[in-house]
Amino acid sequence: MISIRRILAPTDLSDASITSVRYGAELADKFQAELVLLHVVQDLALVLPDAVMPTPVASPNLDEMIAAARDGVNKLVVKLGLGRLHPVAEVRVGSPAAEIVAAAGDLKADLVCLGTHGRGGLAHLLLGSVAERVVRQAPCPVLTVRPPVKAH
Repeated sequence: MISIRRILAPTDLSDASITSVRYGAELADKFQAELVLLHVVQDLALVLPDAVMPTPVASPNLDEMIAAARDGVNKLVVKLGLGRLHPVAEVRVGSPAAEIVAAAGDLKADLVCLGTHGRGGLAHLLLGSVAERVVRQAPCPVLTVRPPVKAH
């Protein structure tokens, strides 16, 4: 028998991640599992190191970014009507893939429910895939969820 007691649902707070959060919430409800919503605040020093910038870039205050992330997760809970599940909000700072994998281990998640942006070709090559790295490195199963296909 598969036992799922804790589901980690990372979200970048975009529309693309809403579908995967809904999957995580539905599974948490069915398995009576704890739902943990994780948002990773990207450390801008990792994304834009001073060495490649011609002039220093004013970076937002990290404490403000973390507070905004917590607020965003709380608004997502309300928007999706997840209050009945009493989800835990987790905010971390760093590289999204590394922090998702670390959180899955630290929190002893039984499942990660992760959205994909569905990028292909050059975009995938240049930007990489957070989902791909999480699937390879996570200490537990990972359910990847593509956003709904939009009609043309």
